Amino acid sequence: MDKKKKKKKAHSHAVVNSKLLRRPIKRAGWFFLLPMVAAFIIGFIWPFLQGMFLSFCKFTTTSSWEWVGFKNYVRAFKDSQFMYSFGYTALWTVVSVILINVLAFTVAYALTQSLKGTNIFRTVFFMPNLIGGIVLGYIWNMIFNGILSYFDTDILRETKYGFWGLIILMCWQQIGYMMIIYIAGLQAIPEDMMEAAKIDGASAWKTLTKITIPNVMPSITICMFLSITNGFKLFDQNLALTGGQPFAINLDGTSVHTTEMIALNIYNTFTESGQFAKGTAQAKAVLFFILVATIGLMQLKTTRDKEVQQ
Repeated sequence: MDKKKKKKKAHSHAVVNSKLLRRPIKRAGWFFLLPMVAAFIIGFIWPFLQGMFLSFCKFTTTSSWEWVGFKNYVRAFKDSQFMYSFGYTALWTVVSVILINVLAFTVAYALTQSLKGTNIFRTVFFMPNLIGGIVLGYIWNMIFNGILSYFDTDILRETKYGFWGLIILMCWQQIGYMMIIYIAGLQAIPEDMMEAAKIDGASAWKTLTKITIPNVMPSITICMFLSITNGFKLFDQNLALTGGQPFAINLDGTSVHTTEMIALNIYNTFTESGQFAKGTAQAKAVLFFILVATIGLMQLKTTRDKEVQQ
């Protein structure tokens, strides 16, 4: 009985001590979170709100502005180049998302089989992701122009060259990164499921479509989200590879950069001369944010509904 009483007392003392230790930690918790919260507000929340406000203004600097209401948004929607860039970016993103994810999943699936040297191949496929977009753009510009020179042309002559050039560049850069995510998903599939499929005599195609892909849906969700947002936000590769060229002339006499994507269009608008240029660019940036956020959230909702709960 004495031993039991001593154990109860020791346990009660330990509980009291742990509570006494947790109280100051709970009280000081906000103190430790304060630097991170302050950095988030200063580096993201405040610039975002300021950018939203300036999209309704005519300004040259953030401290010198004049309220103009929705005029900047009207100019943005009337800009034929912006509307063309939106359509071009959407088409390019659809093609790149399909190719990047299909190829990345294929490579990941192959490298999770019983093959020799898989670690070397994973490293080789991932390495292009470590190179900056501007550098990649200039490197591939020289590669494409070197190949196209045999046909007496270059990447800036026709829109199709720039379109597929950007597709090849981004596939080469992003497939390795997406591959790593797919490999993690494939390795997380329960082995008993795969063994049960083999025992039941399921074909390789049935196993892939009925077991592998449903169980890899969380990885597909992540990779789809990243490739969609990266596609719409593409800037530095577009700037370095084509710079938006070549040009096309509209019926009204205005010119259009036929490989200019939305992010590059916003940048070019902001650097134009004119009293409304910066405000219009800011309005385009807000519309761009709403577009990417909406599409990204819709994609997350769609793919998450198809995920298998384990």
